[in-house]
Amino acid sequence: MTAAPVHPARSVLACGEVRTCLLPSLQALDIRAAAQLLRLRADEPVRVSERPSLHALSPAVLTGVDCRLPSSNGSKVRGVGTVAARAALTEGRLLQATAWFSVPATGPDLRRPWGQYLVRPGLVEPFGKLPEQATADGVLRGAGRGELDLGVIAEGLLGRLRRHALLDRRVPFKSSPTRLRWVARRGPAGERASLTSFTLAEGGLRTMELRLPADVPAVAAAGLCEDLALHDWLLTTVQHMLDNSRLGAAGGAPVIETLQPVVVHLLHLWMPRAHVDPALAHLWDVLEERPGFSRQWENLSRRIRDRLALQAVAAPQQALSDAR
Repeated sequence: MTAAPVHPARSVLACGEVRTCLLPSLQALDIRAAAQLLRLRADEPVRVSERPSLHALSPAVLTGVDCRLPSSNGSKVRGVGTVAARAALTEGRLLQATAWFSVPATGPDLRRPWGQYLVRPGLVEPFGKLPEQATADGVLRGAGRGELDLGVIAEGLLGRLRRHALLDRRVPFKSSPTRLRWVARRGPAGERASLTSFTLAEGGLRTMELRLPADVPAVAAAGLCEDLALHDWLLTTVQHMLDNSRLGAAGGAPVIETLQPVVVHLLHLWMPRAHVDPALAHLWDVLEERPGFSRQWENLSRRIRDRLALQAVAAPQQALSDAR
């Protein structure tokens, strides 16, 4: 049977998941080591930038999929195509893996040859009509058994990198990974992108819904979500370290021991929008208004600096008292 011809498919929905964690290395990687770690393909280089912060981005790798799409209402729509995934390393310290795909409103009734899917990376076609709302809700809820699971793909890439021979599998402090699931519905070309919702859930899970103009590629949304996930991880990690440090009751060495990792490894990483597509950079304004990401970070930073200042003042007095 002759395969159906390939026609450009306009996506109506883009979906993705970002996993963020501390790189298992006692020392941060320099620019050369970061590029070596993220060299996922021999035919494409790692993109490295040193301004305004050290940031390394791997080329995308593809995973072929042929399974049911996630659904919140039990609909069983089969999807076939490829999921794109990539990894990023910020300041040689924070590691991220992202998996994403786009999907059109309708697809063919017959399966195409694999070669026709490979020439459209990151596109998954439904068999028949896509239940758009149910698919978006299913992605945000999390894949069920037998459904396309972006988290598994992202976590697989993350695990591969964490086992790299460059890493000593030691960490300068304890932390927990986070997950950000996102969906972006398509709007007309030229329309201004918008952020519909951002929610915090238990277990380090966050979800985000966007409206993305037709002329903005899905990879730009992936970049925005990586940037958001990184800064959310910073806020979550530092807040957790302060909440569990008993700073108000402790003094001296315990204070320094608790705060040193924050000051040395994390405080300088706060740079929202540094690596976001200009067409989507304005979406950070929504997050700055509510919940107020940068205000929260500035408050945490002040608490740390004030506590260290008090400790510096108290240290000579304590030394003098001990000498008497």
